[in-house]
Amino acid sequence: MPRYLIERAWDERDEREMDEAGYRSRHIAEEHFPAITWEHSHVVSDDSGKIKTFCVYDAPNVQMVLDHAGMVGDHRVLHVYEIGGDVSPADFPG
Repeated sequence: MPRYLIERAWDERDEREMDEAGYRSRHIAEEHFPAITWEHSHVVSDDSGKIKTFCVYDAPNVQMVLDHAGMVGDHRVLHVYEIGGDVSPADFPG
């Protein structure tokens, strides 16, 4: 199954609201998009202090990722990248 990295800009501003968005995202995926698997997300603040996330999902196609994001709401999808592979320091022994 393809894997995607989704770059998002969020309207929420505090930890409680971001937690609510996480629960909402998971619930919507389980209820409406069972073919999607949310692997993990990195949460950052950009230079202006706005919250962005970089989320890794398994999904059959980009459209399903975008449909899920539309139902979650309160954010904009800035870009969706298909992941070509993963590397880590363990792949390059000293």
